[in-house]
Amino acid sequence: MKGALRIKRIYEPPARNDGQRVLVDRIWPRGVTREAAALDLWLKEIAPSTELRKWFGHDPSRYAEFRDRYRRELEAQPDAVAEICALAGKGDVTLLYGAHDEHANQAVVLAEYLAERGYRFQRAG
Repeated sequence: MKGALRIKRIYEPPARNDGQRVLVDRIWPRGVTREAAALDLWLKEIAPSTELRKWFGHDPSRYAEFRDRYRRELEAQPDAVAEICALAGKGDVTLLYGAHDEHANQAVVLAEYLAERGYRFQRAG
């Protein structure tokens, strides 16, 4: 049975139902200690490339193009995607991100990408 995928800002406290907590940012979030993050895995390889991250700059007008480009990058990272899938195959996984925008970030794109492959994505709230 596949677990549920959730997304959450890393600045929110860990919760009992988070399951495996996986940071999907390439850069460590400011102001968060490793203890507070309570990570099970920091999967930098699955994060958008530095070039794509800088190009996007969290500009909402670029989100659609960012989404398309990031999905192409995910296609080129089968090992990192397989690692997330393996975790989700064992139970719930919470994808953690540091961005301010809760609706236009790489964790949302990644969760949607995985949902298209049969993993259950539960949106927060």
